[in-house]
Amino acid sequence: MPRMGESITEGTIIEWYVKEGDSFEEGDALLEVATDKVDNEVPAPFSGKMISQMFNAGDVVPIGEIVAILELSEISGPKKSPSKPLKQKHKSNSSSAKNSPLGAGGISNSTSISSSSSSPSSFRVNENIFISPLVDSIARKNHISYEELARIPGTGKDGRLRKSDLSEYLANGRPFKFAQAVPEPSGFQIPDLKFDKGKGKIIEMDRMRQMISDHMVFSKHTSPHVTAYVEADLTDMATWRNKNKDDFQEKYGERLTFTPLFVEAVSKAIVDFPMINSSLDGKNIIVKDEINIGMATALPSGNLIVPVVKNADKKNLQELAAATNELAGKARDNKLKADDTSGSTFTISNVGTFGSLMGTPIINQPEAAILATGIIKKRAEVMEREDGDTIEIRQMMYLSLSFDHRIVDGYLAGSFLRRIADYMEDCDMDRKI
Repeated sequence: MPRMGESITEGTIIEWYVKEGDSFEEGDALLEVATDKVDNEVPAPFSGKMISQMFNAGDVVPIGEIVAILELSEISGPKKSPSKPLKQKHKSNSSSAKNSPLGAGGISNSTSISSSSSSPSSFRVNENIFISPLVDSIARKNHISYEELARIPGTGKDGRLRKSDLSEYLANGRPFKFAQAVPEPSGFQIPDLKFDKGKGKIIEMDRMRQMISDHMVFSKHTSPHVTAYVEADLTDMATWRNKNKDDFQEKYGERLTFTPLFVEAVSKAIVDFPMINSSLDGKNIIVKDEINIGMATALPSGNLIVPVVKNADKKNLQELAAATNELAGKARDNKLKADDTSGSTFTISNVGTFGSLMGTPIINQPEAAILATGIIKKRAEVMEREDGDTIEIRQMMYLSLSFDHRIVDGYLAGSFLRRIADYMEDCDMDRKI
């Protein structure tokens, strides 16, 4: 099962396009896989034959798990190593064992689809942890992913996992399982409270809603959330947009919504405060080179997805409008690809779209912060003028920033949030389109 984006730990097999025993050509779609972000087809890395399928349609499979055994076609010849290395697996007891010797190209005729390379005796998870076939067998039986195994402390030589380590981990209730509560060092255990949940119509959560639920719980469990608020006067921005939106669409063929204007302001503020564009990796803070802005978008099903505007700081307004309109259109038509939803470094959630005054969004892991923009509402405001204070009708909007207090402090968050509001308020009324 290949990795299809950051924070993706598993995928659901929707459909097999090639049956066992059927032949296929390099690049043919073998199966379709769904994640909490998008649905993707997995192409064949070479021409060959489908020997066996390890999972059925509808099965949820961890990233890195073997999903099928393929036989390399003799006419394929030597191939260059693919961008994602294939895990070699020898099946001495399979019907294709007689075809298992390595060919001139160095690729076994019996090869499994995987996202990491290994020898027949062990699997390399990272530079420090090795998983023996025995541990791997126990992990598969208990549906433990390689990512989860990597979190278990090993007592063997060089930190190697032993059977006893895994047995103890299972006996302790798998405390490092994704989106599962972890007991505090104080020994506090979450009580099993018997709530009366009432009676009514039972609706089973769909696959995407389950994954969103896991992702949100994981984010709240991982990051200590703090939220800051500011208010911005968007009167000039709204006036400029209303004045120029028709000419903008006529000139560029793109609708001018508030989204590209918000993305533009946020990108400028990130350039001023680069530490907000970071992620935590253990005890290290990774300050991202690129500024990729995610846009939280509602799908027709009601579920949430985050398409990403890549290199937003390097795009002009016309390019930002084209990018945001294209991504929003793909989301509405369920045509987003994995690349459209991967690589975000900061996310914007426009809760004002639904009429909300403001919101307290949950951080899109592994980012450090997320911005929510509320509804733009006309209100009577006291304006300080040189000739005295006046009461005027202004178009106001609340901005809220939820940030990870492990790596972002109040001063940085407050300064960054205020800078976004300043960029929104300092709209050049003479700006040419």
